[in-house]
Amino acid sequence: MDEMDGDILNKITRDDFIHGKFPQDFMWGVATAAYQIEGAWNKGGKGESIWDHYCHQKESPIFNKDTGDVACDSYNHYERDVEMLRQLGVGFYRFSISWSRILPDGTLHHVNEKGIEYYNNLINELIKNSIQPMVTLYHWDLPQALQTKYGGWLSEKIQDLFTDYARLCFERFGDRVRYWITLNEPWEVAIPGYCRGQTAPGHKDLGNGAYISAKNLILSHAKAWHTYNKEFRTKQRGQISITLDSSWPEPYTSSEEDKKAAERFLAFHLDLFAHPIFVDGDFSPILKEQVGSHSKAAGNKPRLPAMTKMERELIKGSYDFFGLNFYRCQLVKHKSFLNGSKTPQSFDTDRDSVEVMDPSWPGTDASWLRMTSFGMRRILKYIKEHYRNPRIIITENGCTQAGEHDADGERALEDYFRVDWYRRYLNEVLKAIKLDRVDVRGYAAWSLMDNFEWDDGYRLRFGLYRVDFTSPQKTRTPKLSAYYYKKIIHDNGFILEDF
Repeated sequence: MDEMDGDILNKITRDDFIHGKFPQDFMWGVATAAYQIEGAWNKGGKGESIWDHYCHQKESPIFNKDTGDVACDSYNHYERDVEMLRQLGVGFYRFSISWSRILPDGTLHHVNEKGIEYYNNLINELIKNSIQPMVTLYHWDLPQALQTKYGGWLSEKIQDLFTDYARLCFERFGDRVRYWITLNEPWEVAIPGYCRGQTAPGHKDLGNGAYISAKNLILSHAKAWHTYNKEFRTKQRGQISITLDSSWPEPYTSSEEDKKAAERFLAFHLDLFAHPIFVDGDFSPILKEQVGSHSKAAGNKPRLPAMTKMERELIKGSYDFFGLNFYRCQLVKHKSFLNGSKTPQSFDTDRDSVEVMDPSWPGTDASWLRMTSFGMRRILKYIKEHYRNPRIIITENGCTQAGEHDADGERALEDYFRVDWYRRYLNEVLKAIKLDRVDVRGYAAWSLMDNFEWDDGYRLRFGLYRVDFTSPQKTRTPKLSAYYYKKIIHDNGFILEDF
């Protein structure tokens, strides 16, 4: 592969498969999140999180009224989890810390030593098995006390509270952790959580919620990054950054209007957080123009919060790598929502676009997820070209598959669709590295095992290991995809003899 000349490389088309190896130091891993696997929601001194609170509502919006109360019970079976990681041969494990497990009310008023002990035990078990911990500080499970008292991510107070929490984690775990992620998918916190009211904490403010919470999330990340950079980096020698998610927008048609709509889609998704952090410390010009024009048309004051000079300086460059979660593509077409005083004040209408799925794309059990591997290479190239060619770690990618929830016996373990998913998506990563010279350093499959999938409860299964949620031990069994991923890791890529 490396010996191919430029002419041959340029002839490789979108759907072609290439053989070759990833860089020698490429990092292979898997990912999970605390609320989705730990269980023990009120054990060992843990406080209530917004997801605990949200799932326990009388009129729960969660499928089958499922909760994360027990989930995979990793709180009691973390050693089995580490054994699974060892069997896969991964070099790192991305997991998250539950803020309310170590700070029950979200503040330093009370540090829960039992929670600290749990994460110390997990980290030590990983190190013992030569697996690098990659720790996410926040994967959506805010302490409910901070939501109740301050309004969560809508309050500026959250910035310093998050920094206190991050500093505690650096102090207690940083001697063994070399990779930190401040926030996982802040877009999913701001828009479904504080704008549309679709996920915890269920706050609905269509016009302002997304932008207010986005600014607080960005500044919280930046303050935590600087805290590590100034107080811990020299001694601990780790790296810290943020994980962002985005779909890849394909224009619905080749018209200029639809092409511009696709650009706006990225401005309101990936760029919403990436542009301030990786470019200039401020919201992107497209975002400012769109929100400003919609606010003006409705006769309202600007709804996008301004960044001060001091804030811009704090935010700009607060990264060591680009954490990317990528799953799918969408077709995006132009649709103007500007109609004078009748203009709806909404994050979604500010974009002047609508998104649809191509029914020809292979589907899954999730209505939002279809196999569109070609988007992986495209978004990686976009990141290279728009964010100053950062080092990239793909921190999540994976799938559920049609009919998996109802499958049993051997059929439940023979997940051929997922095998094909990993084969195709990983090949697009290899193309990005070899053909486009994108600096991709690692990849984490989502997920190590079936778990609580937020509003879909246990209906969707993304795991390399199947979990029997009816068994007392939450028995984990490797699927075909686990063996396939293990071989990819062992071969460090795609060797010709395999196909």
